[in-house]
Amino acid sequence: MPRVKVGRKSTFIDMTAMCDVAFLLLTFFILTAKPRIDDPVKAEVPASSKLKTVPEDNLALITIGNVNGKDEVFYSVTGSDIRKETLIAMGEKYKISFTPEEILKFQNTEVFGVPIESLKQFLAMSEDEKKTFQQPGIPTDSTATNQLGDWLYTSRQADKGLHGKDLDVAIKGDKKEQYPAIDLVIGVLGKQKIFKFSLITDLKTVAKTK
Repeated sequence: MPRVKVGRKSTFIDMTAMCDVAFLLLTFFILTAKPRIDDPVKAEVPASSKLKTVPEDNLALITIGNVNGKDEVFYSVTGSDIRKETLIAMGEKYKISFTPEEILKFQNTEVFGVPIESLKQFLAMSEDEKKTFQQPGIPTDSTATNQLGDWLYTSRQADKGLHGKDLDVAIKGDKKEQYPAIDLVIGVLGKQKIFKFSLITDLKTVAKTK
């Protein structure tokens, strides 16, 4: 007696739910991802065998780089609200009035390295002009006033007032930098009783043993 052939049916899988999840995940990563910030000066950081992640928030970063054969300092602090209050406080200290438009531009400025006397001209530049402009660095060697110290102090005060937190500090320097440049920045931190800070490094690759 011949066997009865059962008709084959194509298998159908509804992919709608999976597509929804994929697009939700894609949207989440796009909205939460932070764009890469181009440093105004290239710094080849030293290597280290220890891995410790630097916090992405509540951080003041001091970058030291060589510009035309001279060590210059650049400054950045996370949080647009902190940057706003910091600029207002610095304007009051140095008797410089910043317009609401300039304050908004500074809130969106991740890193800078110009004297505060030239900050208004820097903020007036377009984004393309800023990329080609060679920033001279923040003054740190004046005996009367130390603008790097003032930026750091006002940022710490702003963070304390807005969020009730102590601002973390990190130093990023080229591994070819001379010690006096790093020592100068550490001295600025020491005057504000900051004896704990991070040094930005690359993870050293360990040679495999056979």
